[in-house]
Amino acid sequence: MKLYITPGSPYARMARIVVLEKALGSRVEVIAAKTRVAHSPYYGINPSGRVPYLQCDDGVGLEESALICAYLDHLDGDPLFDPPAGDAGLEARRLEASARSMLDGLSVWGREILRPENERSPGVIRHERDRARRMVDLWESEVARPLMRGPLNMAQLTLACALGLEARNPGFLWRPGHPKLCNWFEEIGARPSFAATAPPGAAAASSAPPHGASRRTRKRRRARGRRA
Repeated sequence: MKLYITPGSPYARMARIVVLEKALGSRVEVIAAKTRVAHSPYYGINPSGRVPYLQCDDGVGLEESALICAYLDHLDGDPLFDPPAGDAGLEARRLEASARSMLDGLSVWGREILRPENERSPGVIRHERDRARRMVDLWESEVARPLMRGPLNMAQLTLACALGLEARNPGFLWRPGHPKLCNWFEEIGARPSFAATAPPGAAAASSAPPHGASRRTRKRRRARGRRA
């Protein structure tokens, strides 16, 4: 099978994480696709030009991250990411839908800031920035839910990929004022599958000091210099 991705896509990252969590590396070839360019050869493989896209062994193509993740999860007949039965399953779907809503809004924001400056919509950027702020506030409390603390599931995976977009969007400063979310993200981000699929620039973003810390650090250094 061939999984077409772009390194910065959070949707493709979800599929890549499932490949690693399910130990499917020997069965799935991950290929970087060229998207958003005219006449890309990738359009001959997937006419929509979107990622992720999974070309199965029988030639059938699957598009849309949730579908691809479910397909990969069920390949061995022992799925890890199926929601539980009953009320817990409804809660899992609710949390996943909320995380997906946040991810979708952030993706719109991210695409807008990649446009040439004279083509960007300040209204769209403002709307998605405000939406992201509200969603981060919501998740500061939702992250304490038992399903966000247990075995890895699609709600956790989706939320982590959304928060990871801080590496791609300098305006998405979600960490200040959200200590619970920061701790949760650091824990899940330490998983090998998340570390291996971190978007470009994520290392610099995750190692950056908290908001305001760099200013404090500079003050301490100047103070030490004066004492010396």
